Amino acid sequence: MLALTAFPSWILLAHAGASLAMTGLIWFVQVVHYPLFDKVGGEQFEAYESAHRWRTTIVVGPLMITEGLTAALILLSPPLGVSRGLAVSGAGFLALALGATVLFSVPMHDRLNSGFERSAHRRLVATNWIRTFAWSGHGIVALMMVNRVFELRHF
Repeated sequence: MLALTAFPSWILLAHAGASLAMTGLIWFVQVVHYPLFDKVGGEQFEAYESAHRWRTTIVVGPLMITEGLTAALILLSPPLGVSRGLAVSGAGFLALALGATVLFSVPMHDRLNSGFERSAHRRLVATNWIRTFAWSGHGIVALMMVNRVFELRHF
């Protein structure tokens, strides 16, 4: 029984919770929030974008930190029932989401911080699909991990 409990369940559950929260959030951002940026209005957009970035950071920061730390722990020592390949694929999806954030989303938000720019807005919406699918993949993998671990424990 010791082998089944060596990896703390709360780490896997925190990982899945953060991953699924980010998955839901990114779909909301992609389908609702980002497309409406062009409805804010030119004079108000700089203040809106600045407030958007700050408030978004407050919400996603703790989730992304939790996701990253728990993904690293799972990758370094996968729980019993979670294959190395599943751990690597989860980390890969997360790396893709974070990479797209750094390479595409942050630079487009930097441009939009100076005022609404249609081309930056279009690029932000288009490239955010990478993050949307990457976080969706990561959420699915996280659920698969939880399922495999709890199947072994007969819950």
